[in-house]
Amino acid sequence: MTRWNAPVSGGPVKAVVRLPGSKSMTNRALVLAALAEEPSVLRGALRSRDTLLMAAALRALGIGVQDEGVDWTVTPAPPAAPAAVDCGLSGNVMRFVPPLAALADGEISFDGDPHARVRPMGPLLEALRALGVTVEDGGRGLLPFTLIGTGGVEGGSVTIDASSSSQLVSGLLLSAPRYARGIELRHEGPPVPSTPHLEMTVRMLREAGATVETGPDVWRVAPGPLRGGEYMIEPDLSNAAQFLAAALVTGGTVTVRDWPAVTTQPGDRLRELLPRMGGEVTYSGGDLTVRGTGRIRGIEADLSDAPELAQVLAMVAALADGPSRFTGIAHIRGHETDRLAALVAELTRLGGDAEELPDGLEIRPKPLHGGVFHTYDDHRMVMAAATLGLAVPGIEVENPATVGKTLPEFLDLWTNMLEQ
Repeated sequence: MTRWNAPVSGGPVKAVVRLPGSKSMTNRALVLAALAEEPSVLRGALRSRDTLLMAAALRALGIGVQDEGVDWTVTPAPPAAPAAVDCGLSGNVMRFVPPLAALADGEISFDGDPHARVRPMGPLLEALRALGVTVEDGGRGLLPFTLIGTGGVEGGSVTIDASSSSQLVSGLLLSAPRYARGIELRHEGPPVPSTPHLEMTVRMLREAGATVETGPDVWRVAPGPLRGGEYMIEPDLSNAAQFLAAALVTGGTVTVRDWPAVTTQPGDRLRELLPRMGGEVTYSGGDLTVRGTGRIRGIEADLSDAPELAQVLAMVAALADGPSRFTGIAHIRGHETDRLAALVAELTRLGGDAEELPDGLEIRPKPLHGGVFHTYDDHRMVMAAATLGLAVPGIEVENPATVGKTLPEFLDLWTNMLEQ
């Protein structure tokens, strides 16, 4: 299917949704399990393009990953070379796997999709060089590149600018327990975005037995063994955004099952953001429910800690009764596509009024019409288009299959939501 006609809501949506596991937790668990001293089981792992790429990358390095079904098994082994790693368009793979692969003895090559070759990698590669790893990238600081490992990494102190992605920090921290001296990592530069993902990395490291100390823009991971065992993967709360937003857009009620009471997932900010936009949010018995009130309000919000919510929230804002401004998200220009430019282009194409800011986006609601909504091989652009399509007839969504990156079941889940 090259285009998908986004369905228009026939009235208030009333639905209950169960979401598959968190991509961020699944991929972190895979890396930690690969470095552990005994096998691990991932309960409720997400099966999507990004997580399958991670599993394939680990297998290319000689690590056993059984990824059939909802529970996956990882059998650790020392990373082996030579190997070739396909990163696809996954920021997790291109930033989490090189620090692990540096433990191998030999050459490991990395490449990915065409747009992956422009995503920021330079700070990570320079950090690996500072830790004693040989990296051949032609001076580009981008994919493709080759690591030449010597069977171990000394580790120690290193400073990077991680203002383009928190994954640059997480990637180094996840493998640091296996470095001879661990790591002391300092960030210098504008603030690191997506800080909940850093909290997730630290929490999962500690749960695996690592000793981690943190301070303002500094992380210390001591060398030592990691435990295998069982990882319980939470539902992906970022992928809840469009479903809960449907309640606001249609004046309906949507419940997401098994929402964790306490979590490090950035998607948990929906509890605070959706009420500000006019929804009513309740949490009971592990279920999060959003009820639309028939009014959508414009807001100003700093999304630096939850940038993956920006696209869906932008669509809701385009339907609001006043302007909205989302800031703290300059770095999403370097995500799967230039997300700020893409949002402005697509809203403008449909008659909207949106403007890029130095660090975000301003949206001034206007009457919208149907048309082709280009998605730029970006899964969250598909989800954003579906959200807008609930209220704007005639939206044709380009390349809906790109949702396979994090939520292959999206179209079925969306249709089922509207049919309940």
